[in-house]
Amino acid sequence: VQPPEKPLQAEEWNRLKESFQSPEVFEEVMLNSMVRSNSSIDVAKSLLTHVAKSNGDIAYNLLVKYLALCVQQGQTSEIRDMYDIMKIRFRILESGAYNLLIRGLSNSDQWRMALTLLEEVKKILIPSRSNYQSCIKAAGRHQEMNLAFQLYHEMLAKGLVPTLDVLQALFDFSRGMGAAELQKELFGILLYLRENQIYPHKTFMWSIKLWFESIPGGNWRGHLTDIKDSGQCPVCSHQLEDSDLSEEEYNNLRERIIKDVIHGTDTFRKTSPQEFEAFQTFVKNRLPFDIVIDGLNVSHVKPRKMQCENV
Repeated sequence: VQPPEKPLQAEEWNRLKESFQSPEVFEEVMLNSMVRSNSSIDVAKSLLTHVAKSNGDIAYNLLVKYLALCVQQGQTSEIRDMYDIMKIRFRILESGAYNLLIRGLSNSDQWRMALTLLEEVKKILIPSRSNYQSCIKAAGRHQEMNLAFQLYHEMLAKGLVPTLDVLQALFDFSRGMGAAELQKELFGILLYLRENQIYPHKTFMWSIKLWFESIPGGNWRGHLTDIKDSGQCPVCSHQLEDSDLSEEEYNNLRERIIKDVIHGTDTFRKTSPQEFEAFQTFVKNRLPFDIVIDGLNVSHVKPRKMQCENV
């Protein structure tokens, strides 16, 4: 359905609804279309006004869709009004509405209210990664780097994995700042990337380069380059560390997997000592292996009707 280009009167909305093949979902479909088309807020308002006059109320899902349109267009005052209306009517909002509210307010001059909403979310559910990242970016954008990193560490403590986008933002917003504690935080991010073998994309690499070069008194010079198969950097001739496991690291990993994953707290939940010992003997006597096939995964390659547990 194509949204109108200008606000409509009640009778005009009624005619559109009557001509729609599923009148019972007309308003929802129309608002979805408005979001996709980035329609004028005034057009959406005229629809909600019509719904309120016709039904005496506006359903929660319609308010959320209107909120999405407001966030999309950066209509801060409308976002604030929607929050007030929804809190009065529904008291507790679901995560989708909070995501929109926090995202919309964090990109405005009302960004501190996004922090207030984040605290509100914490009281009723676990904030999403999106909630934290919106607030982190807002704090960084306003040079509140201590707050940004406080939220970043809080996010990590809740087991939420940051996207490269927010990590890049922390480098961008820290550019030119010389505080030792801030540098320590950013080196911590680099260490996090290294330990988890996460490789930044080109724009993120450029942000890291610019941050290093902006450190007061640092005299850093960064270069984007390609590393040779030898692992030697062609710019500084430094030998990069090998990402392959050493024999000692492999043995440590092997023991941890056996202890924590296979045995766990109760060996008999997954196997028995005799069965596991027989399996280890089987593997040892048939080394080396070129290919290892996971039978359970193979059984799910075919359509469901062809699955077989004996693959």
